[in-house]
Amino acid sequence: MEHNIDLSGYAIRTDLALEAHELAQQRQPQGGPIPGVRIETDDSEAGIKVTRLAVESEEAGRQIGKLPGHYITIEVPKLRDNDTAVEERVAQRFAREFARFLRELGITEEKKALVVGLGNWNVTPDALGPMVVENLLVTRHLFTLAPESVEDGYREVSALSPGVLGITGIETSEIIYGVVEKSRPDFVICIDALASRALHRVNTTIQISDTGIHPGSGVGNKRKAIDEKTLGIPVIAIGVPTVVFASTIVNDAITYLLGHFGQSMQESNRPASKLAMSSLPERKEPYTEEDLPDMEARKTFLGLVGSLPEEEKRQLIHEVLRPLGQDLVVTPKEVDDFIEGVANVLATGLNQSLHRAVNGQNSAAYTH
Repeated sequence: MEHNIDLSGYAIRTDLALEAHELAQQRQPQGGPIPGVRIETDDSEAGIKVTRLAVESEEAGRQIGKLPGHYITIEVPKLRDNDTAVEERVAQRFAREFARFLRELGITEEKKALVVGLGNWNVTPDALGPMVVENLLVTRHLFTLAPESVEDGYREVSALSPGVLGITGIETSEIIYGVVEKSRPDFVICIDALASRALHRVNTTIQISDTGIHPGSGVGNKRKAIDEKTLGIPVIAIGVPTVVFASTIVNDAITYLLGHFGQSMQESNRPASKLAMSSLPERKEPYTEEDLPDMEARKTFLGLVGSLPEEEKRQLIHEVLRPLGQDLVVTPKEVDDFIEGVANVLATGLNQSLHRAVNGQNSAAYTH
């Protein structure tokens, strides 16, 4: 089914469908539900929140700026802590969610997979895809050259890291199309680094979707789409936000400041003019509207800027920084360790969900 939707008028500097949905909800009267969007949240596992979002109509897609399809978001605030135990738990949950995703798409165990690691391996926050491919269990050559050596429980999997246009001079979608045409996989999995519009989701979130991928869209560098329409077979996208815009950092810092003050005022029950810095409680994220002080207190702290609605404030900061060339794309300084860790998480989960013979007990033997 083709979706002829012009998303240019709904450009949002985020690759996450969950964030796009949150933005669209803010535009709804009283933040009500969006017709044609079904959302389900599962936080039964401590420290891991899974949100399943289905965009069921083209009109709903226009409203949130995402193509009709299914999106799964796995949020793990502790994922950025480089904790091995947390990474193992996330890998197991990701494996279960991805295996379920394949089943819901009707992709059975005998279907052949091509895994594509998108991104520039020379730029650390963009090297997620190639690093995942390095840790994948690839088997297509065994099925071709020595099928008698392949035991039951393994799927035919091939993998590719095509680089980026600036390295190869070739559109990534053209490279993938050529490989698909020759190797004839039944479905494609694309892995890429994403951009977020919220600080608390950078390096803490994994998104799975069945709508394909538009490389570079989150940072305003749109390339040709890699999806079922262009390749002729299902395309599943996996991404992790590793970068954020400077304007988002400024906006979120203002929100954190107001949230800090708001919580302190609620606890101490004192007017804004007598707020003591020493009384500030431990910060949490993300702050909700209930955590912020009232409009009069916001004006007291930050003047007119403090009283602006969220999107107007974000747009103002963007308009100030962009002409100066200061709306930079920023990544945390710990990105080296994080990319290595999360790449191992994704590779472990993919190996388990693609190969029945790989499980939580032996998965470490296939990654490094």
